[in-house]
Amino acid sequence: MSATCLMVGAAMIALAPSGQFSLDWTHSVEKEGWREHWQVTDHHSLRLVGAAVKGSGAGMEPGPGGHFEDGWWVWKANGPEVPEIELAASGATVSGWTLCSESCEVVGARREAPIRIAPCDADAGGEG
Repeated sequence: MSATCLMVGAAMIALAPSGQFSLDWTHSVEKEGWREHWQVTDHHSLRLVGAAVKGSGAGMEPGPGGHFEDGWWVWKANGPEVPEIELAASGATVSGWTLCSESCEVVGARREAPIRIAPCDADAGGEG
């Protein structure tokens, strides 16, 4: 069974029962939207399962199999399992990241230590 919550920095965020969440942000150079879809795996890891970009340009090329859908270049991914994601919160970028699952929260919009995102520990309750 996948974790039902994420640790985002020091905060616990509830996940949808599917164990999926998305991260949305504005690309710092191209000023276009970027979205990644993540899955908490049964191995207590994270896996990138899809992504989308609003435009194209420096560092924003669609992935393999990308197709245009509702104004976004969208593609499926099958990334490797990783134990965590680390977001560099410099405060100098256009925006923070919007993390969505059961609800949405903006993280990393101001200068702070890097933000670690990882599945909740099994003994953290897991109920979100």
